[in-house]
Amino acid sequence: MKRRLLQLFLLCLAVSNVSNGRLFAQSKESAAFDKLRDLAGNWEGTFAWSGGRNATGKMGAQYYTTGNGSAVVEDLTQDGVPSMTSVYHLDGADLRLTHFCAAQNQPRLKATTVDPDKGDITFSFVDITNLRSPTSGHVEGLEIRFIAPDHVTLRFHFKSGDKDSQELVDLRRKV
Repeated sequence: MKRRLLQLFLLCLAVSNVSNGRLFAQSKESAAFDKLRDLAGNWEGTFAWSGGRNATGKMGAQYYTTGNGSAVVEDLTQDGVPSMTSVYHLDGADLRLTHFCAAQNQPRLKATTVDPDKGDITFSFVDITNLRSPTSGHVEGLEIRFIAPDHVTLRFHFKSGDKDSQELVDLRRKV
């Protein structure tokens, strides 16, 4: 009887671990999402535009989870004023984001490259809501680089008409 109870207990433990994904290798997208979760907290740094736009300045950021840990929210601020928000989440095996842009539209992107060795995630454009015209400015891509646990960069690819711009955001965790 004790042996059967032990077998039943071990079976339940194995089923529990499988349902939590512990017996299977974690996908690159899921591991990347975990790295995004690890950004939770307050950050400060700079932004620099290049290409069709030129501007520099200070940038702040706050990262937190919502939806019982199923989404990571990134709030970017300039001079303490909220300017953009991105929400990262898994959609099945895909890592996705919706970017609530200062251009007042909402591009949706999907991770197309995840390189855990380099600490890079590249997101590519899927579709967009609230685009006023086909030539209105909008984000077409995003590259995230995890340089160190307390240092991350974001490179937004922005298209407006026939002009391409990039905004590099360099952030370090506040201590």
